[in-house]
Amino acid sequence: MIFYMDAGGIRPAVFAMAKRLSDAGYVVLLPDLFYRYGAYGPFDPVEVFRGDFRAILGPLMATTGNANAAEDTDAFLAYLDTRSEVDGEKVGAVGFCMGGGMAIATAGTRPDRFAAVASFHGGNLATDKDDSPHRYAHKLKVELYVAAAENDGSYLPAMAERFEQALDEGHVRNRSEIYPAAHGWMMPDFPVYDEAEAECGWREMIAFFDRTLR
Repeated sequence: MIFYMDAGGIRPAVFAMAKRLSDAGYVVLLPDLFYRYGAYGPFDPVEVFRGDFRAILGPLMATTGNANAAEDTDAFLAYLDTRSEVDGEKVGAVGFCMGGGMAIATAGTRPDRFAAVASFHGGNLATDKDDSPHRYAHKLKVELYVAAAENDGSYLPAMAERFEQALDEGHVRNRSEIYPAAHGWMMPDFPVYDEAEAECGWREMIAFFDRTLR
């Protein structure tokens, strides 16, 4: 399992989330997608969102993107292939926030390796950019679970419709759900964290991967 982090970067909360996936029986790789930037953080999202979060996180986010993550994933897969704990070649990916789009783009770039992808409050899934996740739909061979937030300015209904249309045209097996929560509800250190809806998301996630990867 490859865990594509959110814009908050590597920090205790995402380590705990990766461990929860590991405790469910998966080998989990949590790469630092901001490695091109150099040393940073860890950030406290509560403090970050009290100020100008774009000024703080923007420079880090500018060092990566969907195409970068897809390129980096060749190294991630090569590393997982060296691990004796990994059973077989079927790989899953889960992404949060910016990581949702990265997971989808990566699966479209390496359809030979990915069997299942889950995106939680993924933003900008259908834009005019060349590496927009929806542009990879025709290459996807995975089953896809998209968990969207009811309150999410980065994934408005018109964008969701555009993204889902691309999935339909690409004949991608998928299921989308809208959670009554705000963007970032799964992240336990975010101000908008919603424990009840996050637990619902975790149940859906584990059931999805247990069905598609085992």
